[in-house]
Amino acid sequence: MSAAALVSIALLGALVGLVVPPVSWRFTTPDARSRAFPGRQPVRRPWGEPMVAASVFVGLAVGVGDDPALPVFLAVAAVGLVLARVDLACLRLPDPLVLVAGTLALGGLTAAALLSGTPGRLLGALGGAAVAGVAHVLLAVLPGSRLGFGDVKLAAVLGLPLGWSGRDALLAGLLLPHLLHGGLVLGLLAARKVHRNTLLPLGPALLAGAWLAVLLD
Repeated sequence: MSAAALVSIALLGALVGLVVPPVSWRFTTPDARSRAFPGRQPVRRPWGEPMVAASVFVGLAVGVGDDPALPVFLAVAAVGLVLARVDLACLRLPDPLVLVAGTLALGGLTAAALLSGTPGRLLGALGGAAVAGVAHVLLAVLPGSRLGFGDVKLAAVLGLPLGWSGRDALLAGLLLPHLLHGGLVLGLLAARKVHRNTLLPLGPALLAGAWLAVLLD
């Protein structure tokens, strides 16, 4: 991919990052809003979200390359940035946002498979969603599990682009989020920032792990 294309994708990501805070604020629960932003909307940090979003978009462009499904990956990432921010704010992954991400992924990958004449890759995407969904359902029903079914639904959605990318990306996308989350939890426990019973969001780790899996594939 050319340098000009990467710059354009980075600028697109930065624009997406500008709208992430106000959109995510709409989906946070009232109690989380009042705790974090009493009486007003959040104060926007001018460069934080745009820089993160630009990095995410460029990473996907590098990882996916000239694949016809790149726009689908970017669209899912845009929704994922909002989901991550909401989950960090109030430990929830709103169903409407997860549904939007799933619809973009399924519809976009179907179109990409038909236009590129590669229906087998769509079957791989559907298989990835099934594997990711079932694996996380099993994790969610384990005794003492703190995995919520919002996490299960998000994992199934992310299984679509991961399955499209191939078996190695799917396996990495299943494993990396839990390594990232586990490492973060251990670090916070060691620093005494959290307790053993503290609930921490898994959504950002699911998204970051899927991003890394695509980038490293």
